[in-house]
Amino acid sequence: MAVEEKRAWIMIVVTVLSYGAYLAVVLGRSGSGPLPQQPYAAALLWTVGAAIAASIALHITVSLLSPEEGRVKDQRDREIHRFGDHIGQSFVVIGAVTGLVLAMAEADQFWIANAIYLGFVLSALLASTAKIASYRLGFHPW
Repeated sequence: MAVEEKRAWIMIVVTVLSYGAYLAVVLGRSGSGPLPQQPYAAALLWTVGAAIAASIALHITVSLLSPEEGRVKDQRDREIHRFGDHIGQSFVVIGAVTGLVLAMAEADQFWIANAIYLGFVLSALLASTAKIASYRLGFHPW
């Protein structure tokens, strides 16, 4: 398995776990009142920060444990990486547009922040899934 494919798997696992932890914390507090009135900013910042730190640590570990020839990126790896990132960017745009629409509709900050965060999460998941599919099913540039 190529190092880049391992990195895509790491991104999926870290993204799912960190977003799941965020939802557990925020939804766990919802019993005491309306959801938008619950504190969410600290949980969001901590889970994003922990996800970044875990991702970096796992990427370094995978790179160190991979054989030397497995660490070399060839043209195919670069094209798959670019392809996956381009695919994933669509959800960044969707999340940003959703945040803008919610802001113009004067929605609560809770919903705006969570729409943007969900856009980032879906972007990471889609990009990583596209990369893994390209490695597993074959990559054929347009």
